Amino acid sequence: MRYSFTMEAKNTITQMRRGILEFCIVSLLADEKIYTAELIDRLKAANLIVTDGTLYPMLNRLQKGELLEYHWAESESGPPRKYYSLTDKGLTYLNELDKAWQDITSSVQTIRRGNQSE
Repeated sequence: MRYSFTMEAKNTITQMRRGILEFCIVSLLADEKIYTAELIDRLKAANLIVTDGTLYPMLNRLQKGELLEYHWAESESGPPRKYYSLTDKGLTYLNELDKAWQDITSSVQTIRRGNQSE
């Protein structure tokens, strides 16, 4: 579903999406090894449009922080693929983000419910 937003709302929505992109990436990598093109496809399917210029630096930073690891695997259709997965440190990080997300959404819901009762 597409909505029409003001420029102010669009800017805030962009910042919100950027803020949760890393959380979404580590969430996708929690259960399986995924190569970058598949990762982009899954983010797009969830309506989180992402470009290579955004994704690759984030993956590199997460890898340097020892939250992700990767391995190369041969592909049946083309060059070898770089598959990413979470490390144990990355799983701990995901659990921390999950708790923070629950706190944030609970806080926002509390505020929104308060606004609705006025």
